Amino acid sequence: MRYKQFGTTDMNVSALTVGTWAIGGAYWGEVNKQDSIQAIHAMLDHGVNMIDTAPGYNFGESERVVGEALKGRREQVYITTKTGVYNDKKEPYIKDCRKETVFRLCEESLKNLQTDYIDLMVIHWPDVNYNTPFEETMEALNSLKSAGKIRHIGVSNFDQDQIEEIRRFGDVIALQPPYSMVNRSQEDLMQWTHANGMANMTYGSLGAGILTGAIRELPDFSPDDSRLTFYDFFREPKFSRVMQLLKVLDEIAKGHHVPVAQVAVNWNSQKEFVTTSLCGVRNVQEAEENCRGFKWSLTEEEMNVIDKAIAEYL
Repeated sequence: MRYKQFGTTDMNVSALTVGTWAIGGAYWGEVNKQDSIQAIHAMLDHGVNMIDTAPGYNFGESERVVGEALKGRREQVYITTKTGVYNDKKEPYIKDCRKETVFRLCEESLKNLQTDYIDLMVIHWPDVNYNTPFEETMEALNSLKSAGKIRHIGVSNFDQDQIEEIRRFGDVIALQPPYSMVNRSQEDLMQWTHANGMANMTYGSLGAGILTGAIRELPDFSPDDSRLTFYDFFREPKFSRVMQLLKVLDEIAKGHHVPVAQVAVNWNSQKEFVTTSLCGVRNVQEAEENCRGFKWSLTEEEMNVIDKAIAEYL
């Protein structure tokens, strides 16, 4: 495993982070809890030392699975969870960053995760339901930090103006943006945050699985599947364009005698402005396959070939 300093902190974080949206079990097809726990253990055994979750992943179920998986192994791992987004029966993702909500979600997360502190608390999305001022949200987070319940603060899905504004009210040390070969929309922002000393932890690093090469025909997902509702990779015309890119990745993977997924995780993690890449895993096989990708690296020429193919097809 490769490691990088996490922004301005003293954390030395693995280039791969366990992503856990799918293991929450909502809108991601069939998920087996025991397989998920074993996959997390396999990632840790291969040197991964950060795990990312959120209370909004199926009413806290993802956090509860993580908490169970980390029994006896808490000190091996940096835990990232989020605040400001939760579910209820009427609305799947409520964006609410009011002070009382931040306090409530933190207590629920600590209970779900079976821990007494969280290494990184990330504001999941800007508050569009209540339009809570950043000052109020940060007042709550700074209070939790002073109490020792969280160590660091980050943001996700924020733009540059929002990051500059919220940093007026406290130390925000990380951004969690979407980033992969099939979504480079945040690249300029990531270069800016990197230049300003912030860590970048990418989500959707394998394009919700499309960059593993396992899906080669337009899938028949349920209409409420997150791979259809949140991402645009599994719909035309983008799906066919990604399939063209996969042909290029196939050749590079063949040259290294590795699965396509390892090409994708290497491309992501080898970008200098990427600190760690979130990758979801459902079973031990996927976990081990992704981790083995760090036993080798793409050449500069191969990185350029991929970048040119992305520019051509996407």
